[in-house]
Amino acid sequence: MEGRIADNLKKAGWSLGYVSAIDSSGRTIWIADAHRDDGQRFVVHADKKLTAFVELEAVIPSRSFSF
Repeated sequence: MEGRIADNLKKAGWSLGYVSAIDSSGRTIWIADAHRDDGQRFVVHADKKLTAFVELEAVIPSRSFSF
């Protein structure tokens, strides 16, 4: 599922990155970032990688997608 979301965002002109990190409680969190050449940028974090991608897809304005 992350692959489909990433593909859709890339087709819409977004560059993506993601990383896992350990928070202060010792839990693994996922941070996903999407940005465009026009200066728009969105960063989200979640407990699971899939959730981070779903949240990233949700916060990006739908007008960005032109499929």
